[in-house]
Amino acid sequence: MSNENSGVPEIKLVFDEPKQKVKPPKHFADLSPEERKAKAVEIGVPAFRANQMAVHFFSHYNDDPESWTDIPKELREKLAAEFMPKLITLVRSVVADGGKTRKDLWRLHDGVLVESVLMRYSDRTTVCISSQAGCGMNCPFCATGQGGLTRNLTAGEITAQVVAAARACAEGELPGGPTRLSNIVFMGMGEPMANYNSVLRSVRNITAPQPDGLGISARSVTLSTVGLVNGIEKLMEEGIPVTLAVSLHTPDDELRDTLVPINSRFKVKEVLAAADKYAEKTGRRYSIEYALIRDINDQAWRSDLLGRLLKNRNAHVNLIPLNPTPGSKWTASRPQDEAEFVRILETYGVPVTVRDTRGRDIDGACGQLAAAEITSEA
Repeated sequence: MSNENSGVPEIKLVFDEPKQKVKPPKHFADLSPEERKAKAVEIGVPAFRANQMAVHFFSHYNDDPESWTDIPKELREKLAAEFMPKLITLVRSVVADGGKTRKDLWRLHDGVLVESVLMRYSDRTTVCISSQAGCGMNCPFCATGQGGLTRNLTAGEITAQVVAAARACAEGELPGGPTRLSNIVFMGMGEPMANYNSVLRSVRNITAPQPDGLGISARSVTLSTVGLVNGIEKLMEEGIPVTLAVSLHTPDDELRDTLVPINSRFKVKEVLAAADKYAEKTGRRYSIEYALIRDINDQAWRSDLLGRLLKNRNAHVNLIPLNPTPGSKWTASRPQDEAEFVRILETYGVPVTVRDTRGRDIDGACGQLAAAEITSEA
């Protein structure tokens, strides 16, 4: 079905940074380890200074040059100006679950707002980060998608969210005392595959051993996509076995053309075939993200169709009770419909879990806090 005939807006897939009105300043985290050293030499500083900055940033989560006591004082200001411009500034935080869930609203250098969510569990601490300001995928049930795409984030801006979360964990800002940030999920604002280069640089920053990166296992990084097949195909050649999460939301093309407009370009079977290839290449099971929406995609026959599609695949279904947004007609499924959906999938032997609905009382859906802030400033 063509976009022209379907009424679905044309979506341009972007694998590089688009031109922006005011280009974000270049940051240490935008560069590879080799590029960091080369830039140091270029500005007349020994290459090992880049290693020292890497230790401060990725091992100690510290971008304050005043505390870089192993670097001569007269050099700190120069290095900070060249490598560590301030990329994100905390606007406010809201908490839920006794403080174990915290949503942070960040203002970028050009005033754009993005969100991240830090969640402490008994066995792990996870941060959900944004890869774009807004989103161009236009999914009607998603608060971020309805706001449209403002711009891509740089690798520095994405990585800064992770480093801020790691610092909050190390400094004991969450209940239970200091902990280690263990899991990263690219499930915040934006479509990661539509900002491929910056996201990949960020993934390398996250997974590279310290001090070149944060030293978090690729297996603890989840990269979500609505189904950009060419992005999945590129990712499987990178040699970084992150967990792939496909936001499917319905197993039939007819409804998915409406819920996930990119389906007009990449149909369900094509998306699942790409995910299968990724699983085969990396040895990693992929996740099917499925937001349960009352009377829209939670019918028993859709669970049956999903079960038949996935029964012999190396996939796991993550059902997500929809976080409703103010004024939206979309809302979460009834408990009995959710339970029946799970039961049917299990009859096919498909692994399925229902995601913990954390953050519902703090505008849990991505984009809600930013939208509220923009409204308050108007």
